[in-house]
Amino acid sequence: MRFHLIDRIDTWDAGRAIRARKVTSWLEDFWRDEGRGPQMPEPLILEALCQAGTWLIIATTGVRRRAALLSVDEVSFHEPVRPGDTLILEGTVESMGDETAVLTGTASVGGRTVMKAEAVMCALLPAEDLEDPEDTRRTMERLTRVPAGGERR
Repeated sequence: MRFHLIDRIDTWDAGRAIRARKVTSWLEDFWRDEGRGPQMPEPLILEALCQAGTWLIIATTGVRRRAALLSVDEVSFHEPVRPGDTLILEGTVESMGDETAVLTGTASVGGRTVMKAEAVMCALLPAEDLEDPEDTRRTMERLTRVPAGGERR
């Protein structure tokens, strides 16, 4: 199953930072209830942040590179994400070279931090090896509402 966990990219600063969102719905396939009500599985919250980071890399490199997760030094989860929540994902580039990038970020709901991740290391791969660049460009335009290659702050 393939999850697209970014509904919109609100802002990005090429090579520096991104803010994106995921509006959750009862219709999602991923909800788990272990006796405390439905919750988004914690690994998917981290995945949403990683997807936001990938979109930052895609935007920064003009759809030439894409991030693939290598490691996460530290991650902490603070509160559950429930159906109907809007998950705000904020990532900051700590370092970026030709082959790797390191990001740090948070996920929040209603101004409350639900997850924090430190030193998320990604390999930077040729985007065309993973997906058709035109499909990626169209998706980026839909998420940002800005033509690919433009910058929204």
